[in-house]
Amino acid sequence: MSIIFLVHSLNAINLALDAVWRFDGMPDAFYRDWLRVAREEAYHFSLLHDHLRTRLGHAYGDFPAHDGLWAMCEKTQGDITARMALVPRTLEARGLDATPLIQRKLRAAGTPDALAACDILDIILRDEIGHVAIGNHWYRWLCQRDGLEPLAHYRVLARQYGAPRLKGPFNTAARQQAGFTADELAALAEPSAH
Repeated sequence: MSIIFLVHSLNAINLALDAVWRFDGMPDAFYRDWLRVAREEAYHFSLLHDHLRTRLGHAYGDFPAHDGLWAMCEKTQGDITARMALVPRTLEARGLDATPLIQRKLRAAGTPDALAACDILDIILRDEIGHVAIGNHWYRWLCQRDGLEPLAHYRVLARQYGAPRLKGPFNTAARQQAGFTADELAALAEPSAH
């Protein structure tokens, strides 16, 4: 479990910094937001790295992992609206959904290492809600700037860039805290959400 979140945290640092570097001409608040995300992701990485090293006897890089976040970053490198729609609002939001399920399994294991991992995941979940909220804010800002309807345009972008089909269960409470609208949450249940 920890290795998956460790790799996510390292990729998420790079994703936040890539948004700062790649997309010029945005308001100053955009850059401050993504620099904050990078700082918090670095903190998550350090928590998970220390847990993996001190409690489990492993280090970053010991295990293979997928790079779905970075692959989407590369696909959306020329489209800031797609980046905001598909990285924080889609792929990172999956962490909001997955974290409670992982925590349940860890709590069921009941070992000190598993319970310590749950505590780390509490911190990460809290911060990730804020990161997804930042993605929501800037996605909507870009849609408003460009005269796009956010829900309809999300579907276009998801198809265009091959975003993964979202499947439940969804952490509705966390998604609401992150700023997903009632219409967006209802669309998650639709079989053709994108």
